[in-house]
Amino acid sequence: MTVYALIPVFNRLELTRRVLECLRAQRADERMKVIVIDDGSTDGTGEFLAQQGDITVLKGDGTLWWGGAISLGLHHVLREGGPEDWVLLVNNDTQFCHEFVQGLLDTARAHRPAAVGSVICDEANPEFVISIGAALDTWRLRTRDRLEQQRRRDCAKGPHVVDALSARGTLYPLQALRSAGLMNPVWLPHYLADYELAVRVRKAGYRLLVSEQSVVLSANTFGSAWRPPGLVKKFFAIRSPHYLPAVLAFWWRASSFMERLSLLPRLIYVSLPFRRSVQ
Repeated sequence: MTVYALIPVFNRLELTRRVLECLRAQRADERMKVIVIDDGSTDGTGEFLAQQGDITVLKGDGTLWWGGAISLGLHHVLREGGPEDWVLLVNNDTQFCHEFVQGLLDTARAHRPAAVGSVICDEANPEFVISIGAALDTWRLRTRDRLEQQRRRDCAKGPHVVDALSARGTLYPLQALRSAGLMNPVWLPHYLADYELAVRVRKAGYRLLVSEQSVVLSANTFGSAWRPPGLVKKFFAIRSPHYLPAVLAFWWRASSFMERLSLLPRLIYVSLPFRRSVQ
């Protein structure tokens, strides 16, 4: 059995070096294969990856974004993976200890059928939990973290049941992805693509859990720092977290049949630029 680790990258070579060191240090009871999807990096990442004999490199032309990069990686895995294999989604801006993957495997086996994510801790304070996973309010079209207040990590807690999983460190049974289907990068090229995949896996009969035994360290910031210059860019630029096709596709997938009947007017309402000022 094999754990296929998929890492989409675009530039940020030093972060890619660091996450590869973390993966090479893993002490898991299943073999690992690392696949890096380089979407047209221009900072020397391509040259560095070409010298790494223990990883598989897939190449994009700069138009894949996150959803397209993961789609390319999953199609590669499906050609050689077996029914007992796993897929690990991890971003290159994270760090983790050598027991990280084993902790995910232990939780997934103990609670199968399940996909398992990791708690996120502040890289400046590694025992300080800043996220345990998403809760979705499909009527109000809101997401929040299930962590009520930031606290120290407690391995006796959990695993936590969540509504969606991020890509900062999540283990999926490969069979779950075969059952739920792969990525939809046309509608979900970047933001919300990881959540939408998790929602489909949940609807396919797999529990979504987050284990406090497995931790990724990340900066205590979430979301995009990019500020769109105007409403058109806000809703129709792929790099915007408000990209309308992705928002619509995600909440359509997450909603019930009855909620879908009123999805568009509710989405328009929550997107009104003046709404926050009158609440």
